[in-house]
Parts: sequence; structure tokens; C-alpha cells
Amino acid sequence: MNNNFFTIGDLTLCISFVDSDKNSMDLLPSFAPFRTDEEQARAGDLLLTMTVDDTLRPAKDKKLVRKFDTGNGDTLVYLLSDGGYQYIIRDIYGRDCCLLICLNQFSNCQCALNGDAIMRSFGLNDAMMLAFAFAGSYRQTLLVHASTIMLGEWGYPFTAKSGTGKSTHTSLWMKCIEGAELMNDDNPIIRILDDGQPYIFGSPWSGKTPCYRNVKARLGAVTRIERALQNSIEKLPPVQAFASLLPACSSMKWDSAVYNNLCDAVTKVIETTPIFTMHCLPDEDAARVCHNAIAR
Repeated sequence: MNNNFFTIGDLTLCISFVDSDKNSMDLLPSFAPFRTDEEQARAGDLLLTMTVDDTLRPAKDKKLVRKFDTGNGDTLVYLLSDGGYQYIIRDIYGRDCCLLICLNQFSNCQCALNGDAIMRSFGLNDAMMLAFAFAGSYRQTLLVHASTIMLGEWGYPFTAKSGTGKSTHTSLWMKCIEGAELMNDDNPIIRILDDGQPYIFGSPWSGKTPCYRNVKARLGAVTRIERALQNSIEKLPPVQAFASLLPACSSMKWDSAVYNNLCDAVTKVIETTPIFTMHCLPDEDAARVCHNAIAR
């Protein structure tokens, strides 16, 4: 067994490979910046263990509860008799890339990979992202679909519907706002720490932009991007803030424990952090208007 340890969002993950000439950490190059040694990992907060074993077979006693499109392919979700879950992760061509079984609040996970190296990399990466998101719900942790700017000690995620222009807006910040850096371009992590404050972290999941930074910042604001004919920004009241942030978080609405944990974490974020809607054009003035309103 080949054990590999990582710290992501101040939480520890272990990926263990049963001996194989097809499966190794070469499948997950984006995890390299998050690697830690076993001694440090054992002293940390272990979130989950993923065992990669191609001899794993589908559970017999299961019920299909959901099929959803990730944008990169379909994932089938089955509820197991012991309360765990089984997932079949497919790529955009409909090919089965990964069988994933998660038990004990997603802390104990196993997966079997299939196909060539590209399929295996896709399947394992999606399995890790899924397991992290749902295990993290038990640790006041949110995996958010957002493009994120880091400016000084603060982080500013921008959410939006796909294709609206999150990455365009953050690129304008980097062009126009001195000191603005890209933290993550697709899936940053927001976590409520023991001091009761929300922090934002880089992650190994960054969409099409290879921005895999092991960094941490205080959460300054969350801003939803909406296209408009002129630039303006509004701070949202609590109910609207909740409705704006919740859809951007990875969730399982059909699992009451995970979904309630998610809602609790979102509530704590909006209690401590301003939530905005930025109505904007894809221009430099939009970045300046937004920065003037939300930066700390």
C-alpha cells in the first residue's frame, strides 16, 4: 500500500494506492502543492481516507437516488443499505471512469478506476473533489464554485452562472488592482475555523485554469456576478445573501445531514461576511467599482 498525505483547507487527506502499475499520484498532479509528510498528517485533522483499488466491485444492495450532470459528464448516485453511498463517475463521452463507495460520513472512501490514464485521472480527481465536499460538510467546510482573488490578507470569491464571466472579472482585478492575485479559478474552499471566522483556501480543483495554490486568507466578501448594461453593486440583506451563496456550494440536497450542515455553514458565513451582487460590464471600470465597494 502506497500512502500519500495532503493538507487541503487545513484538513488532512490520505490517498492510498493498492499496488498497481496504472494508478499512482501521477494521476493527480494538481495535488502536489498540498502534499505533507505522514508525521505532520497524523498530527492534523484527518478528514478522509481514499483507497484506490481496482478490484473493488459495485455494492449489491443499493438504490439509485440521483443522476446529475457535472458539466463534464454524468454521475450516478446510489444509496447503500448501511447509509453509505456509491457513485459511478462518467466522463463527457459517457464512459465509466470511476466506481466510488463512501462510508462513515464520507471519511472512509474506496474507488476503482477504469480506462486509460486520462479517464483514470478524471475519475480520481472527481472522486476526491466529491468526497472532500461532502466530508467537509461535517467540518463547517464549503467547496464553492467561484473564481477567487487574494488581495493582502483577504480573499474575495466571485460566483456566477457558468459562462457569465467570473474569470473575466477576476482577470480585470489582476489587471487594474495593484496587488490582486488569483487564488483559485473554479473551486476554492471556505471554512469556519475555531475562532468562528470564515477563511478561504486554494484547492487542487481550479477548472480549466491551472491555479493550484496552497494558500489561505480571511474571507473578505462574496460577490455574485450578473451581466448588466452599466456597472453597479449592491450589498444583500440576509435572506437574499443566503439565496445567493447557497447555490454556489457543492451539495447533496437528498442527504439531510449533509444539506443541513451546508446550510448551517452558509448561515455562519453571511453572519460574518458581506454578500454582494455586482451588476457589470466586462470592463476595467467594473473591477474598480467592485474593489471600491468590497475591499477591506
